[in-house]
Amino acid sequence: MSQEAMSKRDSIANEVFEYAEMIFTTIVVVILVFTFLARPAQVHGSSMVPTLKDGDRLLISKLFYEPKQGDIVVIPHPNMPPDEPALIKRVIALGGQTVDIDFETGEVTVDGVVLDEPYINDLTHEQEDFEGPITVPEGEVFVLGDNRNASADSRCALYGTFDEDYILGRCILRIAPFDKIGVVE
Repeated sequence: MSQEAMSKRDSIANEVFEYAEMIFTTIVVVILVFTFLARPAQVHGSSMVPTLKDGDRLLISKLFYEPKQGDIVVIPHPNMPPDEPALIKRVIALGGQTVDIDFETGEVTVDGVVLDEPYINDLTHEQEDFEGPITVPEGEVFVLGDNRNASADSRCALYGTFDEDYILGRCILRIAPFDKIGVVE
């Protein structure tokens, strides 16, 4: 084989290697971003209306995340099939706090203080399985949908409170629809 043919073969091999290295690096970066920085999520249903609507696409993050009251979080339920969409709900109370709901007035209280909830669709009149007041176990959260009367959440015996370790992340940004792009509050 001539020197020119060997040089051309080596050049092609180097080019293929460079492309393979670039693709591998891209895949690793994408995995790291989705694992540690942010990942996409989609709203399914109307349980978070008016804050979020069915089909909204979100960016969530768990990097250095500690749950706080009022955060909107994404939580897969351990007793649901893996193909079932994760729940998107608002954190109402943290471990050690006591939650009660007066279904007559529709008010939610945490540690005896009525929550100021300008984000809800309507007052909380749907009881589900809730028999309160309840004290949230340490390391868990009590969550509710913003559309309280059309939400399966911590009031339901199927869900109850959620272990903080199950939280995939806090919603930080709505990325679609494009006319609603912005921070989620």
